Amino acid sequence: MEGADSDPGDGAADSADPDAVAAAEAVLEAVAAAAPEIRAGLPGRRRYLDDENPSGEDVLAADVYADELLEATLGDIDGVGTYASEERESTVDTGDGAVSVAVDPLDGSSNLESNNPMGTVVAIYDGDLPASGRDLVGAGFVLYGPVTTMVAGVGAPADATIREYLVTGEGDREKLERIELPDDPTVYGFGGRVPDWPDDFAAYVDEVEDELKLRYGGAMIADVSQVLSYGGVFAYPALESAPDGKLRLQFEGNPVAYLVEGAGGRSSDGARSLLDVEATGIHQRVPVHVGNEALIERLEAALDEVPAR
Repeated sequence: MEGADSDPGDGAADSADPDAVAAAEAVLEAVAAAAPEIRAGLPGRRRYLDDENPSGEDVLAADVYADELLEATLGDIDGVGTYASEERESTVDTGDGAVSVAVDPLDGSSNLESNNPMGTVVAIYDGDLPASGRDLVGAGFVLYGPVTTMVAGVGAPADATIREYLVTGEGDREKLERIELPDDPTVYGFGGRVPDWPDDFAAYVDEVEDELKLRYGGAMIADVSQVLSYGGVFAYPALESAPDGKLRLQFEGNPVAYLVEGAGGRSSDGARSLLDVEATGIHQRVPVHVGNEALIERLEAALDEVPAR
């Protein structure tokens, strides 16, 4: 099985602890290896359970299945000491390792009913949770689309190189190409109900929708994949009904910021890089905006007031 790149310049930076980077590579390999089993288990697990996750969202049988499979898989890796999941209230102690793994086992699982794409998101932190995005030593996502792919990188955020892989039916990774955001962006996708958008964000949307094509499918990771492929902007902003946003910093905001920034783009909570947002809780929410640098700079300029975090 081919691991995440360990070539010089491919992310194993001097500023990241080598043991933590090795653990991150092992985690990404293991997530890819589990992907075919997760995908194969989806058809029979489309029903909702009589339960909610810690964020108050309805839980599908597929969410629980993917979570339990990933806990068992990642908890056995040397160097991994903590497993955290969007589906669990508390972290799980998995051993003496220094690395903590935070996963969204099935991002966009509500798309199962309509048979639209979804994915698995993983963030690997060198330290205890909750952690700053600057503590990341690796991140990635698997996208269950017409084909199964992985986008991933290892190393300190400032040094990571982001690559795309084809995930085979056996869970091996075939390296495709290095990912860099195109200079000429073409797509946008924004979450939340339009009437719930603050006025300043709505004004920004009015500008960019005249320049870009709408690409929004209800699974964050599929929408971010569009931005990585074609350039553009994805956002799940602060809402009138949810001033802190809807996405989770540890499970979604930080890993997506790591990948987009590593591909030459920018991330923001509205005022600063998501990687610089202070971590205060495992299930902490945050407004998420990622994409080409110029589009994020315009967004920050458009937002009049951003609550301190």
